[in-house]
Amino acid sequence: MTVADELEPATPENEATEAEEPIKQRKNGLYPGVSDELAENMKSGWADTELHDLRPIAQAAETAARRAALSARFPGDRLVIPSGNLKTRSNDTEYPFRASVEYAYLTGNQTEDGVLVLEPKGEGHEATLYLLPRSDRENGDFWLSGQGELWVGRRHSLTESEKLYGIPVSDVRELADSLREATGPVRVVRGHDAGIEAALTDKVTAERDEELRVFLSEARLVKDEFEIGELQKAVDSTVRGFEDVVRVLDKAEATSERYIEGTFFLRARVEGNDVGYGSICAAGPHATTLHWVRNDGAVRSGDLLLLDAGVETHTYYTADVTRTLPINGRFSEIQRKIYDAVYDAQEAGIAAVQPGGKYRDFHDAAQRVLTERLVEWGLVEGPVERVLELGLQRRWTLHGTGHMLGMDVHDCAAARVETYVDGTLEPGMVLTVEPGLYFQADDLTVPEEYRGIGVRIEDDILVTENGNRNLSAALPRRSDEVELWMASVKGAGQS
Repeated sequence: MTVADELEPATPENEATEAEEPIKQRKNGLYPGVSDELAENMKSGWADTELHDLRPIAQAAETAARRAALSARFPGDRLVIPSGNLKTRSNDTEYPFRASVEYAYLTGNQTEDGVLVLEPKGEGHEATLYLLPRSDRENGDFWLSGQGELWVGRRHSLTESEKLYGIPVSDVRELADSLREATGPVRVVRGHDAGIEAALTDKVTAERDEELRVFLSEARLVKDEFEIGELQKAVDSTVRGFEDVVRVLDKAEATSERYIEGTFFLRARVEGNDVGYGSICAAGPHATTLHWVRNDGAVRSGDLLLLDAGVETHTYYTADVTRTLPINGRFSEIQRKIYDAVYDAQEAGIAAVQPGGKYRDFHDAAQRVLTERLVEWGLVEGPVERVLELGLQRRWTLHGTGHMLGMDVHDCAAARVETYVDGTLEPGMVLTVEPGLYFQADDLTVPEEYRGIGVRIEDDILVTENGNRNLSAALPRRSDEVELWMASVKGAGQS
């Protein structure tokens, strides 16, 4: 990458004052400074690039409805929801920015340093979106600052942003001072912008702020039509990513699990924003490690590949799909035995996803099937009810059978237990169903042929008015169908 050797990069701490202060020079920059003549030259001779034909973002109506629901829940309170700041990866390089889920959910905006503020007004609130304006041409910010336009790209002007997001927009650099002078009750979503939190430090309480965070988490439990459409897009791209992987398994055998990771990542970046979480590309005994994201192991014919991956759309909605595939295209007898048990458990779990049913029902149904098989195979002493009561099956099933899905892969995590795990399923909820069996390579309580085999099957399930819809049904699940699908994909790749 090219390094801006004239300057110190802008940070959240100096961003607010960079319009007033000279831009710092980089310690080891190749240029000693900027001459007055060059500085003056750079101020002029630039075309007007203001965009005048912008239309609102696709989800503008939905974000407005979400803000209205938030306003109704906290009448009279000033509500502050930051997007977050850039985070340093090392020295003067940053991690790719991803706006806070709460902020993106309510605005559709994804830029760093933004803040949504809902000011009490009458019976409701007046929303203002605070953003950084385009970088300044008068003080050289646009070409000298590490976050200037010529280094990282053009920001939308405040006027352009108003058109896009349907919210009045103001300069965020003035917000902290305004918040320090604010009176009345205030709530802020914590953990994203230290500067904004510092400005509110004597006006907020942890308890009140947590109520805001919990509400915004629970608001996402039921997805609107836009969100369901985005999740289906994410899943469809993920299906294509799995097909990509199957086509290159021979190259992965010649290299490592990294080839699988890179192959799926290419699909995610071409069709979406990113992967929704670190891809798990676990071959052989690595499949028994639940979150194997090192992805540096060997890929061997005769082993299984557990691929747990999801594409994230440009609007931050992620898929979360797992398939366990025979690397050579055919399950061995013991692999098929274990795989089919997990498939049967998943079938039972998916069938239990019904409107009006308890959230826990799909987990209980899947765990029962797996426990029955473990008892049948003689790996744990029955009866089944005793094993379930004591949780003895968990030595091999390990994890819960699913979770809510949306803008976070483990969505709605701050929701109250009574509305989530102990809650009731409603149409519009989207959750994963993902039972698994994992026999560790060093587990002496099971026959040797089981050791080192891990199987998980995961699909993304939408609760409907009459039952459920498997958003990821395009990827085969039954063992014989998996084999046929793999042969077909590989054949198509060779034609």
